[in-house]
Amino acid sequence: MVILAPSLAFSASNTFAPPPGKTLLIVGQDYDTLARYVGATGNIPGGVSTYTNIQKADGLEAVTDYGSGPMNGKALLAAYPNSAVEVGLYMVDGLDNALAGKYDLNLKRLAGWIKSAARPVYLRIGYEFDNPGNYYDPEKYKRVFRYVVDLLRKEGVRNAAYVWHSYCWVVKPGQQLMDWYPGDDYVDWFGASVFALPDQLRTTAEFIKLAREHHKPFMICESTPWGVYTLRGKVYFLNRIFQFIKDEKIEAFCYIDSDWDIMPMYKGQHIGDARLEEIADIKLLWLNEIAQDRYLKASPDLFRVLGLK
Repeated sequence: MVILAPSLAFSASNTFAPPPGKTLLIVGQDYDTLARYVGATGNIPGGVSTYTNIQKADGLEAVTDYGSGPMNGKALLAAYPNSAVEVGLYMVDGLDNALAGKYDLNLKRLAGWIKSAARPVYLRIGYEFDNPGNYYDPEKYKRVFRYVVDLLRKEGVRNAAYVWHSYCWVVKPGQQLMDWYPGDDYVDWFGASVFALPDQLRTTAEFIKLAREHHKPFMICESTPWGVYTLRGKVYFLNRIFQFIKDEKIEAFCYIDSDWDIMPMYKGQHIGDARLEEIADIKLLWLNEIAQDRYLKASPDLFRVLGLK
């Protein structure tokens, strides 16, 4: 178990963005996937990802699995002591109860877990806020985002950066992404999902412009080749993503290294097997890319590089 050193201090305003020209490499999305990826590639990424929810705050201290792989925040911290953590906070169907204070104890548990992590934690509050399947009312979503941040700040959390994560795919007519924006005082990062190329690269590029206008770093929060089953298709996806990261100066990139088709939650959706280690040519392409100095991997010095004081 990682213990927060009494002398460790955090800057309340730090976004934990990497230095210019660097990209924090994150891999997810569950504990078993990460263990397999690390074992097969010999690479420990600079960030590891996990998920919890506002309704129960489970998966933080013990294992839970909703059909997308085991989430175990406590084990994750122990297994990857030199990696930052990206956390997705699920809030679907929970906005009204959150505003009524019914989840305050869960949020306090989350706050305690973040503080005990003693490292940069990137919290994606109500990720994919504009995904039609999440049906987040923009006004309620903004209020809950601010509510969560205010509560965590009140609990003394100083090592979290708050990520505003867009689906970046389909927006209902008459709606704009900024309809969901909680405000500059609450959002530390802009972020997007990138699954379908080339369409999502176009919408993501537009979203990046908004991020830069608000002087915020940008994260590709979730990415995997969606519905791609051929070697040629996977090579195309990775090369386009790598070039996009360079062109847009993306500060953080999270790849989901999962076999989606065997997961109960995604059964029948034909997303595909996105595991990098399963095809020798893909594994080599990936390892050659992330060997570049741009990508930040796990190291004893990483947290200092990210601005942890």
